[in-house]
Amino acid sequence: MTDDEARLAGELVAMAAEDHAATALAHSEDVAERLAWRRLTARHGDRLDEIMDGHGWPTADRFGADAARAAWLIAQHADHQLHVQRRAVELMTAAVESGAASVRDLAFLTDRTLTNEGREQIYGTQIAGVDADGGPVPWPCREPDRVDALRAGVGIEPFAAYTARHAPR
Repeated sequence: MTDDEARLAGELVAMAAEDHAATALAHSEDVAERLAWRRLTARHGDRLDEIMDGHGWPTADRFGADAARAAWLIAQHADHQLHVQRRAVELMTAAVESGAASVRDLAFLTDRTLTNEGREQIYGTQIAGVDADGGPVPWPCREPDRVDALRAGVGIEPFAAYTARHAPR
């Protein structure tokens, strides 16, 4: 890892830590707190876009596993910057094809981007809301009958197991 990559890796990890610390703001009833979340994720999305300009997708082999995971999280939360998410999907797809990125993470980011575009997701990773009993309901899927097979192909647990962890207790 070069000195520049090490510096950027530290920056990505710090942004992810800041993101984790502020996640509760995303669904706050306080408008000012939701705005603070949007500003934070937009600032991080802009910075990730700059990093992708100069270095491509931040892979674990170049930036370390923590920084690669941080880059994915930042892209995942760039919900109001579809250009950043689309670009991250494109670069991450190439990295997955060369064995340098996680196909599981790419599946989550792909679904997130598709749902943010108002399109059907592939892997059923994005939850739209809850049903009358409080159980999670996914955003519509392209192939609902194949969701579990598609999930298995990228290392994601079956949809029922995934949603059981999020069901009301």
